[in-house]
Amino acid sequence: MAGLRERLKDAVKIIGSGSLLFASYLTAVGDEHFYADQLMPLLQRMVGPETAHVLAVKIIGLGLVPLNRYQDPASLEVNILGLKFKNPIGIAAGFDKHGEAVDGLYKVGFGFVEVGTITPKPQEGNPKPRVFRLPADRAVINRYGFNSCGLAEVQTRLKAREWTQQEKTGLPLGINLGKNKMSRDAGADYLEGMRVLGPLADYVVVNVSSPNTPGLRDLQGKAELRQLLHMVLKERDALQEKRKPPVLVKIAPDLSAQDKQDIADVVTELGVDGLMVSNTTVSRPETLQDPQKSEIGGLSGQPLKDLSTSTVREMYSLTKGKVPIVGIGGVASGQDAMEKIRAGASLVQLYTALTYQGPPVVTKIKRELEQLLKDQGFSSVSEAVGADHRGADGSTL
Repeated sequence: MAGLRERLKDAVKIIGSGSLLFASYLTAVGDEHFYADQLMPLLQRMVGPETAHVLAVKIIGLGLVPLNRYQDPASLEVNILGLKFKNPIGIAAGFDKHGEAVDGLYKVGFGFVEVGTITPKPQEGNPKPRVFRLPADRAVINRYGFNSCGLAEVQTRLKAREWTQQEKTGLPLGINLGKNKMSRDAGADYLEGMRVLGPLADYVVVNVSSPNTPGLRDLQGKAELRQLLHMVLKERDALQEKRKPPVLVKIAPDLSAQDKQDIADVVTELGVDGLMVSNTTVSRPETLQDPQKSEIGGLSGQPLKDLSTSTVREMYSLTKGKVPIVGIGGVASGQDAMEKIRAGASLVQLYTALTYQGPPVVTKIKRELEQLLKDQGFSSVSEAVGADHRGADGSTL
């Protein structure tokens, strides 16, 4: 009997070790199904959302990412904003808030990385808990409130890898700027951000649409937005750099028809380089099922997808397709990316999908998008941009 017990123990050890080795192998090679169905749900049960976020940034920052053998095909290359993007899938602002994981994120397979939101002075953000997973809805609610290490620390960090960035042809770096919560002069905050970090950016985003900083969304009003963007563009033009970074403005999905028309007018009039559409939503769709759905903050992920895509479609129409758009909100598959591209986005970003599916989601989206372009008769992403606005003969609908 004792001998049988020992043999059983040995068998359990061997099976356990084998399972661990197999799990380690699947983790290292970046098996999509293993990450989405096993590893990420397990990690979510073990670690709270904000701790998981901090850990993910640290781990990716160390370059400990799954093996990625996918080579971006020519069909995914996008040339826009005077920049080349090897592929149109970027990581949205809010993940790498302090510029700690830029190179690791490129290694994951992103075609561009956006850091921030960064405020001039360091600030803690809102009290914890301030991030909530809604697994039943494949969504997240956050009310971080621009927790930031401040401009000086990010400047030091990005300056230390300035040469590395210059060697990354086709992998632009975006910097997302915000204002301090207690600031009395929002304009001065954005100008300081442009002065300090503009020289290190391939493009700069003026974030006036986070729902978690009091009064911030008021800056989307026509007069306020015109004044702010006029000053920011002037500051950008005054930079000593040979190549001035394009300026994009990030807008909310919770805008009235008049708000959207006003933003389109201002952006067109001032020659703003592009639009980021959209930030998180303060709305709560009826379809939400998770018990955490009533938490205050911005909702991202799957429930935001249709709202952000329709905002992309509307802004593309209002700007007559002349202002480049980055589509953000609920992108978790090649189909999601394609819908935003057809609606008018030249590039797309994701964040929440990374929470639920892990790093392999990036390659999955690129592979699916590559196939969808072929299936729908497009030789490149650029050909598909705004396709929903054109008739079969290429005429504008």
